[in-house]
Amino acid sequence: MKVLFLTPWYPSKKDEMSGLFVQKHVEAVRAQGVDVRVIHSQDLKDTWRQWRLLQRAGWIPDIVQLNVIQKQGLLALALLDSKKIPYIIVEHWSGYLPENGQFMRMSRIKRALYRHIAEEASMILTVSDRQAEAMQTCGMRNEHWRQIDNVVDDFFFEPRVKSQESSVKTLLHVSCFDERAKNVKGLLRAAKMLSEKRQDWQLVLVGTGIDFNDVRRYADHLDIPEGLLRWTGELTPREVADEMHRADAFVLSSRYETYGVVLAEAAAAGLPILSTPVGIADELAALLVPQEIAQNKPGRFAEFMETILWSPASSVKPQEHTDRFSAEAIGKKLKSIYEQALSPYRP
Repeated sequence: MKVLFLTPWYPSKKDEMSGLFVQKHVEAVRAQGVDVRVIHSQDLKDTWRQWRLLQRAGWIPDIVQLNVIQKQGLLALALLDSKKIPYIIVEHWSGYLPENGQFMRMSRIKRALYRHIAEEASMILTVSDRQAEAMQTCGMRNEHWRQIDNVVDDFFFEPRVKSQESSVKTLLHVSCFDERAKNVKGLLRAAKMLSEKRQDWQLVLVGTGIDFNDVRRYADHLDIPEGLLRWTGELTPREVADEMHRADAFVLSSRYETYGVVLAEAAAAGLPILSTPVGIADELAALLVPQEIAQNKPGRFAEFMETILWSPASSVKPQEHTDRFSAEAIGKKLKSIYEQALSPYRP
């Protein structure tokens, strides 16, 4: 089987993290014996140039996986019309979510094109049910919808063993520090409130991003007691897994997520999870904190933090070890979906 991935996001020398989840889907499918080629571009002319190079080399796909409905969808439509090569869509974009709203701010013509591309696909795969609902609310129509997870690296599944017993509890947060989406300041306000009640804990904040320096200044302004916050900066996936294996619980305070790969990683690592109801949080055995509390009621948010650290058994159990997020499970699922999508086109 030959599969062509079309994607505007993919790791490169300029940005090794961009579209990493797409690359992991590619690797998962290749591990199932599928011949995969990737056209990575945000420019339509360059997309066609790369396609012509594949044609000249004699490589023609059986099926196309369109990752994110953007300009590349025009190539997927053309291959369907001219060569009867079907395509599926794997959608990751948060622009359909009402909290983001970017899709509805696009021009009417562009929205109509996106809807046409969605309707002609053999199947639409979203990374969460919440995202599928948002797309349908935006007028995206298709008869076949499925959910597909992002891949979690194998080392997150390793046993979670703390190096030593400690009276200090560790709450872990991992994000890209985009305050509009991640609400790290709301988490810090809650941390300040918790610090006024007890100090036998530490909040570890992993990552960097566009608002990182602003968030650090905000933390300084809150004057949280020294030692209760630890900032690691950007870490490798292996280092993130190590932090998860040392932590007592995980917290995500986002205003919106299409998926929340850090939730999947925390689940694979066996951590109790405290999260706002975003992405796949409500599909996991997580303690859910309402958005109103996470954003506007730091004292109540602090109570949730205390519960997840000291009374997790009464509210949420650590995630069970599962292969739902493994590369093997997801690779097999995608290959099965390709076969389903191809069946109407085969004699």
